[in-house]
Amino acid sequence: MKLRRWLSAYAIFVALAVEFLLVSATTDTFFTEANLSNVLRQNTFAAILAAGMTFVVLTGGIDLSVGSVVGLSGVICADMLAKGHGLPPAIAAGLLVGVLVGLVNGLAVTELRVPAFVVTLAMMLIVRGAAFKYTDARTVTGLPAQFAILSDGATAAVIMAGVYGLSWLVLMRSVLGRHVYAIGGNLQAAWLAGVRVPRTQLVVYAVCGFCAGLAGVLVASRLSAGYPRAGEYYELDAVAAVVVGGTSLFGGRGSIWGTLAGAFFIGILNNALNLFHVSTYDQLIVKGVVLLAATSLDRWRER
Repeated sequence: MKLRRWLSAYAIFVALAVEFLLVSATTDTFFTEANLSNVLRQNTFAAILAAGMTFVVLTGGIDLSVGSVVGLSGVICADMLAKGHGLPPAIAAGLLVGVLVGLVNGLAVTELRVPAFVVTLAMMLIVRGAAFKYTDARTVTGLPAQFAILSDGATAAVIMAGVYGLSWLVLMRSVLGRHVYAIGGNLQAAWLAGVRVPRTQLVVYAVCGFCAGLAGVLVASRLSAGYPRAGEYYELDAVAAVVVGGTSLFGGRGSIWGTLAGAFFIGILNNALNLFHVSTYDQLIVKGVVLLAATSLDRWRER
């Protein structure tokens, strides 16, 4: 039991350190300022998505719509900027899109009693279709130069750190956080203990949507354009980061710092595979094996 508890709490940090050392020792280009900056910049968006996903998974749910939300939030924000609106209202619009989609997901799960997997899978298609329809499948261009500052390496890193710091405070130092863990641990017991289960679930899906909207704005800033295909497969990276980071898919167990480590474990893995010139197809196989291994470990810890 001690080994299982230790693995649950610290395995991802050990794995991240070992991965970092191995990649540094086997290639001269990894441990350079340019490459490390690139790893940080590329993984900021996935890490922010994974932070929101952690809230949902801790309750025993899942949100497959976050990648599509990245696309829609980005094009809404970009379109407002292209039409001459200021930066604050454009960013607010992108964030609002994410929150609204999250609220719709939460309402469908709590009020309609539809499984989260089905709800968010359907929303993934709806939101992606909305992004294409809104832009007529075209890229939104003509954005102001100052918008790109948001995705600058240092700025994006500060935003990511703020997201994780606030997430830690909510999960570990607030009533909402205790309720999130209680629902994931045993929903019926949480309800009997007086936890407002539907309201808490609604909040966590809204939080996940907000993080997806924020990632969408940052991706649009990075591209200096609103691209309706942006965020494709990001939901898989977010789920992988959460699971690899030690959060149980059955809810009730996990940490936000584990998710951050999981996001960068996958990010460094992607970077290493590129440095070693591994083909795209083989990269998919490797990432699939890693996710399967992490899920198998999660099942072993549950026994």
